[in-house]
Amino acid sequence: MTDEILSPRRLESYIVGAWRAGEGEGEPVANAATGKLHALIGTEGLDFRAALEWGRAVGGPALRAMTIHQRALMLKALGLKLMELKEEFYQESFATGATRADSWPDIEGGIGTMLAFASKARREFPNARVLTEGPVEVLSRDATFMGQHILTPMEGVAIHINAYNFPVWGMLEKIAPSLIAGMPCLVKPATQTAYLTELVVRRMLESGLLPDGALQIVTGNPGDLLDHVTEQDVVTFTGSATTGRMLRSKSSIVANAVRFTMEADSLNASILGADAGPGTPEFDLFVREVSREMTAKAGQKCTAIRRIMVPRDCEGAVIDALKARLGQIPIGLPTDPSVRMGALVSLRDRETVRNRVRALMGEAEILAGDPDGCALVSGDTETGAFMAPILLHCANPMEAEAVHAIEAFGPVATLMPYDDASEAIVLARKGRGSLVSSVFTNNAGLAAKFASELAPFHGRVLIGNRASAKSSTGHGSPLAPLVHGGPGRAGGGEEMGGMRGVKHFMQRSAIQGPPAMLSAVTGQWMEGAPAHSDIHPFRKSLADLQIGDQIVTDARPVTQADVEHFAEFTGDRFYAHMDREAAKANPFFEDRVAHGYLIASFAAGLFVDPEPGPVLANYGVDNLRFMMPVYFGDSLHVRLTCKEINPRENAEHGEVRWDCQVTNQRNQIVAQYDVLTMVAKSWPLLEAAE
Repeated sequence: MTDEILSPRRLESYIVGAWRAGEGEGEPVANAATGKLHALIGTEGLDFRAALEWGRAVGGPALRAMTIHQRALMLKALGLKLMELKEEFYQESFATGATRADSWPDIEGGIGTMLAFASKARREFPNARVLTEGPVEVLSRDATFMGQHILTPMEGVAIHINAYNFPVWGMLEKIAPSLIAGMPCLVKPATQTAYLTELVVRRMLESGLLPDGALQIVTGNPGDLLDHVTEQDVVTFTGSATTGRMLRSKSSIVANAVRFTMEADSLNASILGADAGPGTPEFDLFVREVSREMTAKAGQKCTAIRRIMVPRDCEGAVIDALKARLGQIPIGLPTDPSVRMGALVSLRDRETVRNRVRALMGEAEILAGDPDGCALVSGDTETGAFMAPILLHCANPMEAEAVHAIEAFGPVATLMPYDDASEAIVLARKGRGSLVSSVFTNNAGLAAKFASELAPFHGRVLIGNRASAKSSTGHGSPLAPLVHGGPGRAGGGEEMGGMRGVKHFMQRSAIQGPPAMLSAVTGQWMEGAPAHSDIHPFRKSLADLQIGDQIVTDARPVTQADVEHFAEFTGDRFYAHMDREAAKANPFFEDRVAHGYLIASFAAGLFVDPEPGPVLANYGVDNLRFMMPVYFGDSLHVRLTCKEINPRENAEHGEVRWDCQVTNQRNQIVAQYDVLTMVAKSWPLLEAAE
């Protein structure tokens, strides 16, 4: 789907269960590199109130009926399907002006982000519909009144208003956590590149993997969409701060206290450390990174480097190195294999960038590049939105204002000197909040100073040096496990961040009541909830095991011989176990004590059923605490209770968490922890039975 298109594609919106074109012919959208008409877009006459109601009434219940693992597996299957179709997306992406290399983080990076969320959700969340957060809080002396925070899906629609520069990644990184949380999505892509987003959504819906109502798209003007939001809806926005502030202040959003997350303008800085002069690996990494961030996607990245901060004595060397590198960038048609930088997204955007450069020239001079012309290896600057990389220089950045306030959203960056690390930090903070800053240094003390003092003003800080040169993803790459967003000018929002991102689309509630009621709400046993004993719980498969199944063991005495044998056998001869006088001198002990791990070992010996059965493996313990010393002559009892059952969707077993409490003969708790096991869904195993 490139220049060979004979007639422009009429883009459609998918709302209320069908693809619908707006009334009329639609507005033209041009190929960014050739200027030829590529698509027609419009939403006139579409019913956006109905779209939101359909998402809430149909998509929400369908998603909430699924467990978190089921939603994650749905996204995994969807991501793998999209990866099979990636070549079609690459072909369409050429029309955005992006080269294949520039499209990689958008297309495969976007799909990879979705797959990362799907994987992390299955590893980090239980296979449940309600999540717990934090410990159970005891609210009464007799422990009959407890509290627990839970997370449940919001019952509205997640409306994602996206920017034009990443039409695939920008959508997928937002819908992935929304869908895992259990919220249906309505995507509104930017007009300039909506054709690529629409194509990807078509393929997702054609896959049949999503339930009805889980995903809708509006291609074109959203009209009165945001007038119909409720307190259960969530809005995310990526774009200009001006538009974001206007949307966030809409009466419907303010009146309903609608969650609104914004990612906006960001004058990201990259700082060369004073130790990283010419001839060091860090100097070379810095120059390469600045050049790459200025030219990747023609500089139209929210994380691109806009301000280049260098020690004053390195200024000349950095300028020479950047001018040489930028001068070698072949610019032209993105379909041309020799091209390394394609076009901006539209002629209109190019004109906006040119105007911003003129504004910056009030405080800075151009060192390289011409905003009004550039040499091409292919294409035409009259019809394609091509622009040369522009390197500016601000001699007095501490006195300047425009270079810290005006973002030219293209291949433009301003170099500025600093005299010491503290001044560099002040300069970076003049951006009034950014998505990311990077520091290139091999000095640990310098890295610590920069990171700690930049962090309050930045969503992310990258430290680059020789140690991670081959593995680092670089200044401009947001990653699924890490937060993406920033304070102040950057919008004050936060996206991704691993499973934190999922929680943005859930409601946190404090549930209070007796333990039995809280256990019924959360699906997790807690102290004071009902417990029951019949057969040993290790004899039960997941088909029979219940929360609260419990065993209380007989007692086992701990002797001096036990402790000394354990010390010899393991090599752990710590004085508190072996030297009576030294142990008594310790303020925590009255005499020699048993090893903590001896207690845990004896506990396992007490509660384990040794015969083959549905408990397949012990894969760890969580929250192990030794509460008080165990002395020679003490006796240990164990109470083991089934605390949480987490069946796997695509395996014949699940994880079971057991509450293990070890007490002495005075009924004092000496150790407390969770035992983690793999348990078969049925027993005997089908393979063994056959």
